[in-house]
Amino acid sequence: MELRHLRYFTVLAEELHFARAAERLNIAPPTLTVQIQEIERRLGTPLLVRTRRSVALTQAGAIFLREAQAVLARFERAETVGRRAAQGQIGRLDIGYVGSAAYSGVLQEQVRLFRRSHPDVDVHTRELVMEELPSLVRAGEIDVGFVRLPMALPAGLVGRTVLHDHFCLALPLDHPLARQARNPSPRQLAGEPLVVPEQLAGTHEIARRGGFTPVIVARPGRMSAVLIEVSLGTGLSIVPSSVRDVLRLPHLCFRDIAGKPIPSEVAAIFRAHGTVISEMFVEQLGDHGKR
Repeated sequence: MELRHLRYFTVLAEELHFARAAERLNIAPPTLTVQIQEIERRLGTPLLVRTRRSVALTQAGAIFLREAQAVLARFERAETVGRRAAQGQIGRLDIGYVGSAAYSGVLQEQVRLFRRSHPDVDVHTRELVMEELPSLVRAGEIDVGFVRLPMALPAGLVGRTVLHDHFCLALPLDHPLARQARNPSPRQLAGEPLVVPEQLAGTHEIARRGGFTPVIVARPGRMSAVLIEVSLGTGLSIVPSSVRDVLRLPHLCFRDIAGKPIPSEVAAIFRAHGTVISEMFVEQLGDHGKR
């Protein structure tokens, strides 16, 4: 039995008239009669009582009608869901991010914007180690990753800058460099113990400008852990400036670094040929994400 049999029967049950039902179905009345007879033979019971003047449902016909209507309704729902999924209106989006992307606010801005425009998409977010994000995106475990540049991307991935930032110095409040009037220079950081975040580009550039080899004493991972170590007096740290407006801790302060600002960018990374939903999210970044 096929869906067309169920459609033929439900229309006939609504009309209780073969000619009118056949007209609605755009088939000839004899063809409709043959189709109904096929259903009755398949079920082994009459579904209709036919006379010259009327057509009525049998008890079995009434029960079969309820089930046929339910099947057709479920099929219609499945068809609608499938169509919406193909158009990216429903489904799932997995986003991975490094903490500094969240501290900058760009992650919240983009996720909230996408949820408003695609309320039936289930958006999942989680903080991850930055060096793991490219491989997770490439493998399809994450649809979009928010990272700090510069970063080497494997083949098949694309990066799009969504926030321009620069590096600054995080240091204990009682450190001599925190009390001096002028901004600390890179040369003044020579020999200082450094607590480094996941993104080392700022640290290496400061060391290059200052002409020294960095003395790295701790690699705690997450940005919050980095700044806690700095507030405890473990060392200084070169961090994105966006964190200083968000992460405030006792005995911690931030200073700009003398000289030309060292750029730090937040970028979204994604597969060149991703899912319909991930491509819609990326398209949103193109419209609203650049600063």
